[in-house]
Amino acid sequence: MQTILVIEDDDNLRDTIGVLLDREGFQAILAANGREGTEHALLGAPDLILADLRLPDMHGIEICKRLRGSGIATPIIVLSAVGDEVDKVLLLEIGADDYMVKPFGTRELLARIRAVLRRSSSEASKVLSFADVEVDLERRIVKRRGEPVRFTPAEYNLLTFFLQNPDRPLSRDLILNSVWGYESYPNTRTVDAHVVHLRQKLEADPNCPRHFLTLHRVGYRFIP
Repeated sequence: MQTILVIEDDDNLRDTIGVLLDREGFQAILAANGREGTEHALLGAPDLILADLRLPDMHGIEICKRLRGSGIATPIIVLSAVGDEVDKVLLLEIGADDYMVKPFGTRELLARIRAVLRRSSSEASKVLSFADVEVDLERRIVKRRGEPVRFTPAEYNLLTFFLQNPDRPLSRDLILNSVWGYESYPNTRTVDAHVVHLRQKLEADPNCPRHFLTLHRVGYRFIP
């Protein structure tokens, strides 16, 4: 049975969607706010997430950034009221898989859910690798030459962000926003220190890196 996490502060809509999903053979997990929903997404490994754009404690954009920055590849469908002025392209670029405007019909919602699930199941890769390193995204395990390598949560989140953005110039500010988020905003030296840790653990020669490259006056580029 596939699990769908519903993050919605409107009690009636949340319960209605929950009943609909149960009736259609899904297991629904209901969360009334962004913090609760993010925790379920990180620990519960749902198959899909429905997230309201405007929650009382956290914006839907921030939820997308936090989950993608943490290496969570679970597909996300964002739900938005008609009056919300938001760039749909921005949502898709930061990790949302689809976008629906309220009010919507139950048939359309189910069709979107099934389409995104089909797409994600065919495209998702559970294990990413480069050189002699393997990263199991589902189990959050990193191995080098077949041996487990220990990472702090921040180091792991940074590694998966690099893996999901190969061969792209990534500014320090973009990395900070995507991996650490706005509320715990550290300075750019935090990024530099964590990149040093990745090099020490995963590069053949940390002093002459081949994968985690520095871009002068820009940030970093990951080359698989």
